[in-house]
Amino acid sequence: WRYRSRTGPADRSTWTASYAPILQCSWRDLCGGDNCQPFDDGGELGIQVRGKRQEAMGKNKTPVTPATRMLKQANIEFTPHLYPYEERGGTSVSARELQVEEHHVIKTLVMEDENGIPLLVLMHGDREVSTKALARAINVKTVSPCSADTAQKHTGYKVGGTSPFATRKPLPVYMEKTIQGLQIIYINGGKRGFLVGLSPQVVIDLLAPALVDVGIKPS
Repeated sequence: WRYRSRTGPADRSTWTASYAPILQCSWRDLCGGDNCQPFDDGGELGIQVRGKRQEAMGKNKTPVTPATRMLKQANIEFTPHLYPYEERGGTSVSARELQVEEHHVIKTLVMEDENGIPLLVLMHGDREVSTKALARAINVKTVSPCSADTAQKHTGYKVGGTSPFATRKPLPVYMEKTIQGLQIIYINGGKRGFLVGLSPQVVIDLLAPALVDVGIKPS
């Protein structure tokens, strides 16, 4: 994979879904060999090497996922945050458990346009995505959420543990523009019940997201 640093955020709201992220890497790159592959563990992401399951935790009890591998390989500083995962609990649960504002917890949404082309949307936990506004912003007819199975197929992560980092294949990323104004954000680290705290500038530098204004308050 390749990494290009940026000195600061830029307005990329005119980008379309045809733009791919700057950082591109595969599961093989992050796992380190042909015999290493992710496996479905009910959302508890581990690594299977030569047929033997390795415990997906580092010596410091930080889960080892493709996302954390990518962050470490890019020399990114982040803080790991584990919490009891609740099915369909969403960002309200993670914010409560971490005792942070839900506005600072960023959800990673897997969506697709009318042609089935997938994309990622990064949104504040206490906001929803106006799909009509997003479709206008990226110049497509419609945008809708992917099914859980389709989302996992595109990202390699189970719903509830979807990270924007090190997805199975490169996906265009759209980020609500107000996220860049936060000092620190909490975003999924590639496992259910696991967030990483980092600067939003990291997301901008690694993923080169197009900045959009499509967030609305829940009805």
